[in-house]
Amino acid sequence: MLGSSDLVGFVATTDLARAKAFYGEVLGLDHVGESPVAQVFDAGGTTLRVTLVDRVVAVPYTVLGWTVVDIEATIRAAQAKGVAFERFAGMDQDALGVWTTPGGQRVAWFKDPDGNVLSLTQPR
Repeated sequence: MLGSSDLVGFVATTDLARAKAFYGEVLGLDHVGESPVAQVFDAGGTTLRVTLVDRVVAVPYTVLGWTVVDIEATIRAAQAKGVAFERFAGMDQDALGVWTTPGGQRVAWFKDPDGNVLSLTQPR
């Protein structure tokens, strides 16, 4: 039914200007539009709507993630723009915060200014 339809991703924010700066300037997504209730980005061909809410309810899991070719270079570039990477108790993460899955994928997590958990994954 929806297999040929375009996916739109949503993430919540309490501050549209701050979200525009983070997703556009820090993460480098192309800003394609805005309204009084959302900032809209092109995330590699997928539409991302960062939607205004009164309160973001933080969840302990990843809400958005990107597949990257070189996770270390991507982390360093993000850190240079002020992004801090998360560490989780009980996970064997390296000095950059990267965890290697049993299947060999490399994953790192960070949060947006509203506390939404985002991730980077480098395939095996």
